[in-house]
Amino acid sequence: MPMAKENKGESFSSSAGLMRYFDSEDDKGIKIGPRFVVALAIAFTVLVIVLPVFLPM
Repeated sequence: MPMAKENKGESFSSSAGLMRYFDSEDDKGIKIGPRFVVALAIAFTVLVIVLPVFLPM
């Protein structure tokens, strides 16, 4: 059974575009931490659940 040749510095053609995209991250834009995103999702969920109590339709 032949051994797989080692890939030194070469990327697969199917993932080459993705690798170049993720390697060129910009420093522009808003940086939001994961805890803030989870807290915002929980707060929004609680708001949607509690809102009908104060604004019955």
